[in-house]
Amino acid sequence: MDKASSGWINGFIGIVIFAGSLPATRAAVIDFDPTFLTCARATIAALLGLTLLLAFRQRRPDFEDVPSLALVALGVVVGFPLLSALALQYVSSTHSIVFVGLLPLCTAIFGVLRGGERPQPAFWLFSMLGSGLVVGYAMLGEVEISLQGDLLMLAAIVVCGLGYAEGARLSRKIGGWQIISWALVLSLPVMLPIALLTMPTSFDDVKAPAWFGFAYVSLFSMLIGFVFWYRGLAQGGIVAVGQLQLLQPFLGLGLATLFLHETVNGMMLFVTFGAVVCVAGAKRFAS
Repeated sequence: MDKASSGWINGFIGIVIFAGSLPATRAAVIDFDPTFLTCARATIAALLGLTLLLAFRQRRPDFEDVPSLALVALGVVVGFPLLSALALQYVSSTHSIVFVGLLPLCTAIFGVLRGGERPQPAFWLFSMLGSGLVVGYAMLGEVEISLQGDLLMLAAIVVCGLGYAEGARLSRKIGGWQIISWALVLSLPVMLPIALLTMPTSFDDVKAPAWFGFAYVSLFSMLIGFVFWYRGLAQGGIVAVGQLQLLQPFLGLGLATLFLHETVNGMMLFVTFGAVVCVAGAKRFAS
């Protein structure tokens, strides 16, 4: 199998795993404080990542790589988990999932700025059309829209795109699973104390769905998904493979409907489908 095909396969596996992140977070924040959830999931994933790094005797990153690792940690370890968890206190997971339609554009922009990739001009046309559908839906869509929740989700998407692109760029040198593991370890001295300080005095009222969501975002969303995702971006290109993120809303909407019994209306499906069509066009001009 050639490198590009392997990149698409790894990227798709990563997206399938990430599709469950927002529904799982929504389930978890019903019984867990968003700050505790963010720090606890990062702490658990960091301890697992540290175990892997020690078990496979991975050498420490070079000093000049530390700022990039800090950006990865800021984007995908702290920024997106915290901002999306806060947003999900105001909006449903089905509503927040549509914002994932902006991720390919954000990732592509940072792929150009940080990764040095140069897609064709037509790529930006399709990407902007897809993003316009998503933003238009957020501003004019359903009645239950929360401006605060939407702004938090937009901020989450921006920092996530930065973390994706920066991690993919650095994974060409260090390796996919090593990147997220080192980023998690770098954040551990901050995340662990905050997790302990914000930990509930009792877990008696935490129901099974919240525990499941907590376990999913700690193991799959925070660590395992990135093993495949960063490898896919590094192999197939940040701009090109990043377009797979437009499949995530479809998968996420299905999971939210199945497990959280949330309503998926026609407008959500129309916007998500339209965004996918636009990004399919963007993929054609990604390189």
